[in-house]
Amino acid sequence: MRTSPRLLLLVLALLSASLPHLRAEELPGAAFSKWERSIAAFEEQDEKTPPPKHGVLFVGSSSIRKWTTMAEGFPRHRLLNRGFGGSQLSDAAHFADRIVLPYEPRFIVVYAGGNDINAHKSPEQVFYAYQDFVGRVRSKQPKTPIAFVSIAGNPKRWDQLESVKRANTLIEAYIREHQGLIYIDVFHAMLGPDGLPRPEIFSADQLHMNAEGYKLWTNIIGGYLPKADRDVAGDAAGRTVGSGF
Repeated sequence: MRTSPRLLLLVLALLSASLPHLRAEELPGAAFSKWERSIAAFEEQDEKTPPPKHGVLFVGSSSIRKWTTMAEGFPRHRLLNRGFGGSQLSDAAHFADRIVLPYEPRFIVVYAGGNDINAHKSPEQVFYAYQDFVGRVRSKQPKTPIAFVSIAGNPKRWDQLESVKRANTLIEAYIREHQGLIYIDVFHAMLGPDGLPRPEIFSADQLHMNAEGYKLWTNIIGGYLPKADRDVAGDAAGRTVGSGF
């Protein structure tokens, strides 16, 4: 008998609720000191030019860091990019008190997890890191929406596909059971009709996206961002799009 997708998600939600809530420091292979220079650079930059608070914060790995057209894609929002290349989701959780909470963001977009899997962490460990990230944010900002961008498949790491899908499914199931959490599916849109990564949206390294890939992300993620910032848009009405929360 074939299991329905809804039943499968329910089972996974129950499973995720029973999994232990581990902090990033408790996960195997935790090594945060190598990012100290990058995090300190953010803090030094903030001290010289304090960024505005209560904006839309993007945090995560190199796909966030390399998103140089973010401001063009979302001109009506006050944005802050705190991506640091090569980082894992556990790193985002560990440093949340330094690169997330100080800005008191009104909306958070996080993309990470692929590097965790590439470092031979299990999908469950990626899920633990996601729970930890959410928990650290919720401890100080319990009502701030947190949008998780699904881990994408890419040509270079295609052999990790099943782990990517499993991690995404665990996180999506958890999100469905908790208010204020949003799941943004880019995984399927980045595949072609043949079920393989669309070659036209990836750069030469077959790992990161090119300009076309970021256009795709802009179109998808833009549908989940909150009402535009009045002082950026100059329009008190703004527009509300697919909030998901």
